[in-house]
Amino acid sequence: MLFTRDRNFYRTLFHLMIIVVFQNIIAYSINMADNLMLGMYSQSSLSGAATVNQIQFLLQQMTLAIGDTLVIIASQYWGQKKTKPIRTFTGIALATGLILGLTVFILTTLFPREILMLFTKKESYIIQGMDYLSLIRFTYPLFVLSTILMAALRSVETVSIALKISILSLIVDVSINYTLIFGKFGFPEMGTKGAAVGTLVARILELVIVVIYLIFADHKLKLFCKDFLHFTKEAFSRFFKILWPSFLSNTLWALATPIQTGILGRLSADAIAANSVSTTMFQYLKVITIGESSASAVLIGTTIGENRGTTKVKEYSKTLQVIYLIIGSVLGISLFFLRIPLSLYDLTQNAYQMADQILIILSIVMVGMSYQMPTGIGIIKGGGDVKYMMYLNLISTWAIVMPLSFLGAFVWKLPVPMVVLLLNSDQLFKCIPTYLYVKKDKWIKVLV
Repeated sequence: MLFTRDRNFYRTLFHLMIIVVFQNIIAYSINMADNLMLGMYSQSSLSGAATVNQIQFLLQQMTLAIGDTLVIIASQYWGQKKTKPIRTFTGIALATGLILGLTVFILTTLFPREILMLFTKKESYIIQGMDYLSLIRFTYPLFVLSTILMAALRSVETVSIALKISILSLIVDVSINYTLIFGKFGFPEMGTKGAAVGTLVARILELVIVVIYLIFADHKLKLFCKDFLHFTKEAFSRFFKILWPSFLSNTLWALATPIQTGILGRLSADAIAANSVSTTMFQYLKVITIGESSASAVLIGTTIGENRGTTKVKEYSKTLQVIYLIIGSVLGISLFFLRIPLSLYDLTQNAYQMADQILIILSIVMVGMSYQMPTGIGIIKGGGDVKYMMYLNLISTWAIVMPLSFLGAFVWKLPVPMVVLLLNSDQLFKCIPTYLYVKKDKWIKVLV
């Protein structure tokens, strides 16, 4: 049976997925709005902020590993309606995240120039980046804490507050950025630093609101009870045993991403422009797949925690995989037809042709990614098996994709669209081992 007849399954899945998708779209729109306004201000401002955002991207992936680990454990406890252990593990996650956020803050405070020089050698970009970093570094611990707290809420199926916070954050960030970057309404023109002020205020607001919600409005977690900071050696050991594979995998993937971007950057200016336009459209649709992954992880983890047996979990996983393929096909077709408005961009004829070809390739990649990513993250990792996807990702990225991409770009001298295909090829070939592994019962692990 491909589709489960359990109506509660569909109600829970689509409720979680729709809200998380919209939250991710809004979060991505904040970054897009920042880039657009800084790009209108000056190229060096945009490039300086983009350089600093490489640090943010690395921190984001590390933080997501902590949040995902918390969701994997806490959702199983939520299936048993036990909130005391969830509070304990949330405390461990917050302590781990705070150490991470403060470490990045201290490093960027002590060695700002040295860190930025790892990403660029251009002095004008470094100067603008240091201006931006002087304020944006204060957002790092705030971002980590609010992300983990929202992961804790997601694990008990409370997701609407995160969407509302994201909407408010978008309004605040865009308003302050417009005012301070360009010096509107009598305020000083601050350029790059103005963008940092907007992000800092938005991050403070996010953390304050989620803490107020947890104290006064949340009736599930009751997080700030006396057992909130009651840690045990066993709890720490269990948390880090699940955390380290995801943390290692996410960190190495985050380090590989700028290297992959750099491969295209060394081919031609048209390649950079074409890839930038194409990737923007691709990323907007990708957030739907990320939403599927998050919703599935909570659903699978809760089902395992309810101790409803492997038969029910496997029934759900089969239905989820069919849903992934349907949504992936729709997204792939949508991306294919998004090639039509490419003529609105101010591109050279060569860059326009490249962008058109890249989008055709990415529309195929989208289908594969829409299956393997939520299957791997939502079902396999959500089911408690964190090591399999770590091995698969490390082998596919560092042993296959990276070598092939280098060879394709610099030895075989392949056309840019073919290099893009090699850079994204893992999204296709990972479908086979992911499908074969999820057919087994090994990924279903009771962690509580």
